[in-house]
Amino acid sequence: MRHLLSRLLRRGSSPSHRYLHLVRALSTSSPLPASDADLRKYAGYTLLLLGCGAATYYSFPLPPDALHKKAVPFKYAPLPEDLHAVSNWSATHEVHTRVLLQPDSLPALQDALATAHKERRKLRPLGSGLSPNGLALSRAGMVNLALMDKVLDVDTKKKTVTVQAGIRVAELVDALQEHGLTLQNFASIQEQQVGGIIQVGAHGTGARLPPIDEQVISMKLVTPAKGTIELSKEKDPDLFYLARCGLGGLGVVAEVTLQCVERHQLIEHTFVSNADEVKKNHKKWLSENKHIKYLWIPYTDTVVVVQCNPPSRWRTPKFTSKYGKDEAIQHVRDLYCESLKKYRTKAESNDSEVDQLSFTELRDRLLALDPLDKDHVIRINKAEAEYWKMSEGYRMGWSDEILGFDCGGQQWVSETCFPAGTLAKPNMKDLDYIEELLQLIEKEDIPAPAPIEQRWTARSRSPMSPASSSQEDDIFSWVGIILYLPTSDARQRKEITEEFFNYRSMTQTNLWDGYSAYEHWAKIEVPKDKDELAELQARLRKRFPVDAYNKARIELDPNKVLSNAKLEKLFPVTEAVQHAK
Repeated sequence: MRHLLSRLLRRGSSPSHRYLHLVRALSTSSPLPASDADLRKYAGYTLLLLGCGAATYYSFPLPPDALHKKAVPFKYAPLPEDLHAVSNWSATHEVHTRVLLQPDSLPALQDALATAHKERRKLRPLGSGLSPNGLALSRAGMVNLALMDKVLDVDTKKKTVTVQAGIRVAELVDALQEHGLTLQNFASIQEQQVGGIIQVGAHGTGARLPPIDEQVISMKLVTPAKGTIELSKEKDPDLFYLARCGLGGLGVVAEVTLQCVERHQLIEHTFVSNADEVKKNHKKWLSENKHIKYLWIPYTDTVVVVQCNPPSRWRTPKFTSKYGKDEAIQHVRDLYCESLKKYRTKAESNDSEVDQLSFTELRDRLLALDPLDKDHVIRINKAEAEYWKMSEGYRMGWSDEILGFDCGGQQWVSETCFPAGTLAKPNMKDLDYIEELLQLIEKEDIPAPAPIEQRWTARSRSPMSPASSSQEDDIFSWVGIILYLPTSDARQRKEITEEFFNYRSMTQTNLWDGYSAYEHWAKIEVPKDKDELAELQARLRKRFPVDAYNKARIELDPNKVLSNAKLEKLFPVTEAVQHAK
């Protein structure tokens, strides 16, 4: 047997032929004892592997420089040149489209919509793409007004400004400076296009100040079926108020006239309190402060209170803080370095950038180590509470500088709006909501990071605004819950996403109906489950004039040029409305 194998292996034939000769030899040899049969079986297996390997080697030889080549990880094929990838800021929603138009004038926008209407093509209005739920995204086609970003007129006497809707808030504020004007209020960031920020009912904070759509006093709306319509409270007031917060479904906002205020400075006072102290002072604080918000820190009794008011002629606060910025953040750096030792190898534990990171960047790095471990998140929350305690103090600046807020990195967010009584008589349900929410977080062991941001606005007259009301003195509270996405790891992001929707679902089940809470339009997510979607549709009908909205959509956009899947699922057209056209 041994001689047979050696003869076969010495033959000059190809490896595959040698293997076939060997198999024939083995199959025709005389019977062997059991032990020899086993030997023959295993020898056959071994030769089978050797034969396959040799055949592969001779049939598909490696190139001469193969040993010197580095392994290249798998990469997705690049997108075709005519395919645009568009995602929202947190990269939670993305579409690929071949149609992304950027008209640079009103006539160009009118032509684009008229053509899309005639050809029954989609052309969904897209602003800066910041909406956490990707409200403006559509793979079938989008139109963006980034090239329509001019200031058209400033009336210093009336304190108004007329702009093309593609201008960003930050650019508009800069342009207004030389005229001594600014906007009445701001959201946390200022990168939104003006058309987008009014269409979704965005808001700042201050119980006397309405959402941003209330600053709109007139607008030009380019519609697929009716062309360009000029709207104001004098010209078609019903459609004007409906279209101010129209979610991009009634037309593309091309031009907007906004009511401004004199440019002014604010003094921001940040201090740490607790739930009991907040309850004692809440009514007074809402009434006395032009802008106010609470930052609640889960698993602690810490509430960060931020109050902003114009400087007083009679009282100037001391702006010196007890601790410097480095002192306030040092314990967070220490926690990060300790956590690195726990979660990483020694080689990975030396982060040379740590001294250059802001607090929110440090928080993101810390959360990335173990974002869904409740105990780890609690340690971070406690460090954040201490950071804010050491950051107490005052600062003064222009209103557009003071009212901004560093929201941190990419995140999932759900924000609800609900009535909180009147400014004269707050019903205190805003604090009840938070108390129940914090209890729910602890009961369900939710790895909820900080902060839970709570803000207030006056009412809006736009019927599609979550803060809409016919009562002039009504106030509304806005509460946002988040889970950060501090990692690019797909598996980890998927796990965080699942945990967030579980978190959101529990708040919906336990809180929303009891407080008449409805989600911010830029943060509402469409359920995949049919029954849950039907419940959401019915719920929206209780709060908003869905039939009036759909009737206007049918009249202005019968071919659904401006629509996308999200809009269609949120607002299905009933047969009664369909036939009424």
